[in-house]
Amino acid sequence: MPRILGIDLPKEKKIEFSLCYLYGVGRVISRQILKKANINPEARAKDLSDEEVARITSILQKEYKVEGDLRREIAQNVKRLMDIGSYRGMRHKRGLPTRGQRTKTNARTRKGPRRMAVTMKKKETKA
Repeated sequence: MPRILGIDLPKEKKIEFSLCYLYGVGRVISRQILKKANINPEARAKDLSDEEVARITSILQKEYKVEGDLRREIAQNVKRLMDIGSYRGMRHKRGLPTRGQRTKTNARTRKGPRRMAVTMKKKETKA
């Protein structure tokens, strides 16, 4: 099982798809990396030699921002939006959709499960 940047890649899948398990690497970037490293995209991950894994790792570290670095950058961008008080930043703070979607209905992923309306019960008077 090849390990790249601290992530175990599935060994039975083709390397083109296995690389997609890294955060920030999709199909297109995966193909670009394999082309630069001169590795057949049809090869299975378990068939890679240590040298080929090292070539992939070096290309990823030099040319692409993936995993922790990418997550950190995205978090800093969101924090900056919240700090300057932009509209998008306020939506992030409140946990609402940031890209103009409707919220009267839908938006349950961002808003969370529905809260049941609390109805006031009438207090019973002593007779």
